[in-house]
Amino acid sequence: MYQSQETLCPKCGSSDLGKGKQNGYAALHPVNKMSFGSDVEYIICTKCGYIIEGYVKKPEKFRGTMY
Repeated sequence: MYQSQETLCPKCGSSDLGKGKQNGYAALHPVNKMSFGSDVEYIICTKCGYIIEGYVKKPEKFRGTMY
């Protein structure tokens, strides 16, 4: 599983971080490829709400979509 390297919020300096996800209609879908896509997960600061990083849960679904 992916682990964040960030331990402090770059905006407010808090170490209170959490993980959230978008799914359903907010899933990310590959271009020019039939797929249900992938949920998008975020590491967020639970003090100020800053999104520190975001990534797709199933990156393999996006292989071969650049060219």
